[in-house]
Amino acid sequence: MTDRSDTITVYWRPGCPFCSMLRSGLHRSGVPFREVNIWNDPAAAAFVRSVARGSETVPTVTVGTFTVVNPTTRQVIELAHAESPGLVPQPTTRPGWRTRLGGRHRRR
Repeated sequence: MTDRSDTITVYWRPGCPFCSMLRSGLHRSGVPFREVNIWNDPAAAAFVRSVARGSETVPTVTVGTFTVVNPTTRQVIELAHAESPGLVPQPTTRPGWRTRLGGRHRRR
């Protein structure tokens, strides 16, 4: 459905908790993506059925020439890094919660 290697497309539908989790995770990670509601786009629904063995399994995601069905946020980011370097922000190393609290946690 999409042939641009610089685009992440998330096919979703209202009421899908997996879609909500993926879309939220991508937003939090700063990943740019295009959203397509398969209930409003018959061609998109047909595309999803063509890659999901006839079912409308969402989320379905395309990154360039690759399509994945029901991926995690991490899988989408890793695929985007492999397919289109520079499309998604590089991960930053954040200190763990113990470090953020000011040092090593000790039990009393």
